[in-house]
Amino acid sequence: MKIDIHGHVSAPESLYAYKAGLLAHRGAHGRGSAGVTDDTLRAALTEPNKSFGGKSHLAHLDDAGVDVQLISPRPYQMMHSEQGRLVEWFAQETNDVIARTCRLEPQRFRGVAGLPQSMELEPARWTAELRRCVQEHGFVGAMLNPDPYEGSAQPPALGDRFWYPVWEAVCELDVPVLIHSAGCRPPARETYSLHFIQEETLAVIGLLNSSVLDDFPDLKIIVSHGGGAVPYQRGRFQPGALRKGTTFAEQLRRLYYDTCLYTRDSIELLLRSVGVDRCLFGTEKPGTGSMRDPETGRWIDDIHLLIEDIDWLDDGQRKQLFESNARDLFRIQG
Repeated sequence: MKIDIHGHVSAPESLYAYKAGLLAHRGAHGRGSAGVTDDTLRAALTEPNKSFGGKSHLAHLDDAGVDVQLISPRPYQMMHSEQGRLVEWFAQETNDVIARTCRLEPQRFRGVAGLPQSMELEPARWTAELRRCVQEHGFVGAMLNPDPYEGSAQPPALGDRFWYPVWEAVCELDVPVLIHSAGCRPPARETYSLHFIQEETLAVIGLLNSSVLDDFPDLKIIVSHGGGAVPYQRGRFQPGALRKGTTFAEQLRRLYYDTCLYTRDSIELLLRSVGVDRCLFGTEKPGTGSMRDPETGRWIDDIHLLIEDIDWLDDGQRKQLFESNARDLFRIQG
């Protein structure tokens, strides 16, 4: 069985038209609704999509043998740097679309909540939406953006006490956190894809250099995209860890990481750096990687094939990556 812990919702265009309306009237016309129906939700999952290489969301999962996918909002759409009430309304609407998608395909999808992370709102307000999603919709996790300013200002590092209400809530609800940056507001030096990697790198170091994981021993944090640049640069941080009486490898193993990397050698580096038991199968499929590799003919986000190509993994380790680590962390039954 394959459980993909890093997927994003494929929503009807009306959800993003709704977002455009919110930004246009800045809340003057009230919250409104995206007007999503079961028919438009079904079409978003089953109709071919040019952005996904001409295939549908469900066709991508079927071809990759993905049995269960955990879906969260499309991060670059979340507009966290906008006005507080607009961010909150759009997050709630998006989470409701995810919940309805999970009800349409209950064997295929589980929900991961996006939080209304406007810096105009207190973190305790963000967690109210998480509680709603977990308690009312049965969501199994939360997606957290370490940079709600979206590149336009300096946010507190994840080790700062500013974030403690979030850690308290996820521990109380017993759901993991998927660290995944959101948009990158122009003017900026980087694309949003590069911003993801930079922020996830900062997230790892910010957490490991803080007391968060000691203050919250039950906290379960997964860092997207293989931990950003950290596994590649781990030797840089080894001397500092040794001065503290530990190793950087031991520190890295206090977190979890997904395999949303698009080359075999990158995935191998991650697995050797942190251990198979700290990694979970994640693809972000369909999405950025849904293009054919001209050299192999494979989809670039066919991460299951890259894992199968790693000849030093045994069957037990592949089962950990594809299924059992995710089952244990997210408490997935069935």
